[in-house]
Amino acid sequence: MEPATVAASLTHSLSDERRAAYQSDGYLVVPQLFAADEIEFLKRIAERELPSGQVLTKEDLEGNKISLKMWNQAGEDVYGLFSRNERIVQPTQQLVGGEVYLYSAKMILKNAHDGGAWEWHQDYGYWYTNGCLAPAMASCMIAVDRNTVENGCLQVLRGSHRLGRLDHERLGEQFVADPERVQAALKIFGRQYIPLEPGDALLFDCNLLHRSDANHSDQRRWNFICSYNATYNRPYKRMRDYGHDGDLKPVPAGAIRSLAANTGN
Repeated sequence: MEPATVAASLTHSLSDERRAAYQSDGYLVVPQLFAADEIEFLKRIAERELPSGQVLTKEDLEGNKISLKMWNQAGEDVYGLFSRNERIVQPTQQLVGGEVYLYSAKMILKNAHDGGAWEWHQDYGYWYTNGCLAPAMASCMIAVDRNTVENGCLQVLRGSHRLGRLDHERLGEQFVADPERVQAALKIFGRQYIPLEPGDALLFDCNLLHRSDANHSDQRRWNFICSYNATYNRPYKRMRDYGHDGDLKPVPAGAIRSLAANTGN
């Protein structure tokens, strides 16, 4: 078994061994957390809604476009049912160490040929400035499309979460980890590319250093990312309109298929 990878059958509860692997590596890959029909349902809705919706577009350092759509609530639509699905919520609560709520969700739209790069950063580098006192936070990235090295899959520095939060600075339209410390960390921690098939998921710690290259291939790479915060760690100040209010109400594993059946999609 590859490091930080679990079998598809272990999607609701993680063994002590796998939790230890997450604590050591800072991430965990769960193959086929969601089935092909569930991902196709999400993809159909997203393709219909997002290109004409309010999508935020930024640029990387070379001028390539980075497009994303964000949510701060987990409702009854397909995005909310993924965010609240017990297949994600239960293992995330195990890894964070207690009850969580949805901090934010976003669809990263890295389109063919012009999908931009994300520079090295830690998610807690952003979230600390938003008033979250502790790094009691984690994310689950779900592959909507196939993620490959060619189309800009995620890269991580295995074990780098143990560095704790690094200082971050504004570089163009991105907030990046201290470049000097990143260069030092690259000499110590192993860089791992994380290829994923549609339906695979990556659980990762909020202090894990990660980045992705621009997509110069002819294959699109869309991912849906759900980020969670421990309920005790709600921000002490309101800096941005993230999901500060309301508790997360998990839904059963079958909720996505039920929605698809009820809507005729």
